[in-house]
Amino acid sequence: MDNQLEQLRTLKNNLTRFMMMYKFALEELETKIRILNDEFHSLHEYNPIEHTKSRVKSPESILRKLSRKGVGDSLSSIKENIRDIAGLRITCSFTEDIYWISSMLQSQEDITVVEVKDYIQNPKPNGYRSLHLILQVPVFMSDRQELVYVEVQIRTIAMDFWASLEHKIFYKYEGDVPKRLLDELTDAASSAMALDMKMEKLHKEIETIKLTDVTHNTTALEKLLPPLSQEVNIPQALLKLANSPNW
Repeated sequence: MDNQLEQLRTLKNNLTRFMMMYKFALEELETKIRILNDEFHSLHEYNPIEHTKSRVKSPESILRKLSRKGVGDSLSSIKENIRDIAGLRITCSFTEDIYWISSMLQSQEDITVVEVKDYIQNPKPNGYRSLHLILQVPVFMSDRQELVYVEVQIRTIAMDFWASLEHKIFYKYEGDVPKRLLDELTDAASSAMALDMKMEKLHKEIETIKLTDVTHNTTALEKLLPPLSQEVNIPQALLKLANSPNW
C-alpha cells in the first residue's frame, strides 16, 4: 500500500513538473518579447506589438491530441510529439512587424528555431494567414535544464480577427460549415489581406513624412550650434536652442 502511494506521489510530482516547465517557458519568452518591445519603443517611439496571449494546453486536450496522432503516452513521447502544448500568439499592427519580431526572436542565442511555417506568403486554402514558429526555449529547473517546445503565432490585427471569427464559426457548426459561409470566409480573408496592404502603405507614407520633418528640424538646429572645432559655452548653447522656434 505504501509503495502504491509513493508511486502515485511520484507520478503526481512528475506531471506537475512537466506542466510547469511549459508555463515557465512561456514566461521566459514573454519576457524576451516585452524587452524587445520596450527597446523598440524607446529608440523609435513605436510599439510593433499590439498585444500577446499565451496558453498551456489542458491535460484533456493533450490526451485528445495524443489519441489523434497515435503516439505513445509517456511524458518523453508527449514532449517530443506534441510541440504546441505551450502557445504564444503575438498580434502586430503591420505585416512588416511580423517578420521583424520573428527575426529578433530567431537571433536570440538561447533560442533554437525548430520549424517555420509562413502562411502569409503561402496562405492556407481557406485564406488563413499567419507566421508560425516552433521554438525550443531553455528552462532551468532546480535539478536540470529542459529545452521546451513553444509554438509562436505572429499575425496582424486583421489576420487575428479573421482567424478568431473562423474558429467561432467552425465551433458553432462542429466543423460542418455550410459552403456559403466557407465562401464568405474566403472572401473575408481576401478583404483582410487588402486592408493589411492598405494600412501598411499608409504607415510607410506617414513614416516618410516624419523622417522628412526630423531631417528638416535637425538641419535647422545644426545652424544654431557652433562648429565642433569651436569651444562651446554649454549654458549659452542651451539657451539659444530653447529660444529657437525649431526646439
